[in-house]
Amino acid sequence: MFNKKNTYKKFDKKVWLASPTMHGPELKYVKEAYESNWMSTVGENINEIEKIAAENAKVKYAVGLSCCTAALHLCVKLAAEKLYGKPNISHGCLEGKRVFCSDMTFDATLNPVVYEGGIPIFIDTEVDSWNMDPVALEKAFDMYPDVELVVSAELYGFPGRMDEIKKICEKHGALLIEDAAEAMGATINGRQCGSFGDYSAISYNGNKIITGSSGGCLLTNSLEDANRTRKWATQARENAAWYQHEEVGYNYRMSNVVAGVVRGQYPYLKEHIAQKKKIFKRYVEGFRDLPLKMNPITEGTEPNYWLSAMIIEQEAMCKQVRGENDALYISEIGKSCPTEILEAISSINAEGRPIWKPMHMQPMYRMHEIVGREGTLRCRTNAYISGEVKDVGADIFNRGLCLPSDNKMTPEQQDRIIEVIRACFE
Repeated sequence: MFNKKNTYKKFDKKVWLASPTMHGPELKYVKEAYESNWMSTVGENINEIEKIAAENAKVKYAVGLSCCTAALHLCVKLAAEKLYGKPNISHGCLEGKRVFCSDMTFDATLNPVVYEGGIPIFIDTEVDSWNMDPVALEKAFDMYPDVELVVSAELYGFPGRMDEIKKICEKHGALLIEDAAEAMGATINGRQCGSFGDYSAISYNGNKIITGSSGGCLLTNSLEDANRTRKWATQARENAAWYQHEEVGYNYRMSNVVAGVVRGQYPYLKEHIAQKKKIFKRYVEGFRDLPLKMNPITEGTEPNYWLSAMIIEQEAMCKQVRGENDALYISEIGKSCPTEILEAISSINAEGRPIWKPMHMQPMYRMHEIVGREGTLRCRTNAYISGEVKDVGADIFNRGLCLPSDNKMTPEQQDRIIEVIRACFE
């Protein structure tokens, strides 16, 4: 338990990592759905959401779906159909095909690849952006020139070099699926995240920059693909008076009620981003003389600052060991670790979380290959070899954590969180 320094007074109400921020207009659109009796997966709210989402991302079409994972799944199906044609109904559309995937991300990024029988090959993380490393991706194409699909995520609303990844994909004749679930409203050289992929997905999950409690959108510049998505999302029903089916479909359409919440949230997207940015900058200032760094901001990008995260300098790390479900550490003067800091935050009733555990470290994916800048990485449990970082994702996971980033957190609450974290290094 955290007992290194003083006992700090707990917050009366929990300070969350990131929670929904409601404004009022959401109820208006939900009430309209209720009063018009459009409580299903069709209605004016969905129509408006699809229009607004496309306009915000600067793409031609958006399709409202039940969640971002559903959007990613249908991105995979669209890409696979374009690459390989319609699959046999008894097989996944990627059966036996290798797919290059982000390594340090939530598993929803690549689970749809596995749904469809694909074989993920993980691409290591770039030190300077915490996102997919373009150099490692090029190395992976050298090793596997037959790969035709890349799935790349943008971490915590701080985009990396998705523009370079897109160029690499085009060079090798591969399609790009952009998982922009965490990066709505962020830009790369002025271009909106969600517009780089041949197919892209955004999220309205309860903790995202704006929310509908659930929901997501698939983004595309192809009307044909948008229509294919809508068909698949409504059980692939054919245009017949009876229920006619010629291919596998899914119950993936967004609810008009959920869409009402999202519709009421969209006008506040820029406001939420501004609030998150202030939180990030306050952390930067509060930690200025500590042996740690905040999320890297890639040159030419403007994050949405969804989650503020930090990484401890290697020489300032106390001893920490993590198992599958538990972690231990030895407290040291002048040093700390993510486990100690997360305990300290929790002791005052605030929520932090570890950095995403890289996919190649997950029990279900440990036998899958991970490619770094120099080729296949063999180092699965120790990020360092001879003092040099060889597994960037594992290293960031070991030394990093996500900080309370709720945009309703007061400056006074954040100052206390900063004070508690500073005490961990005393």
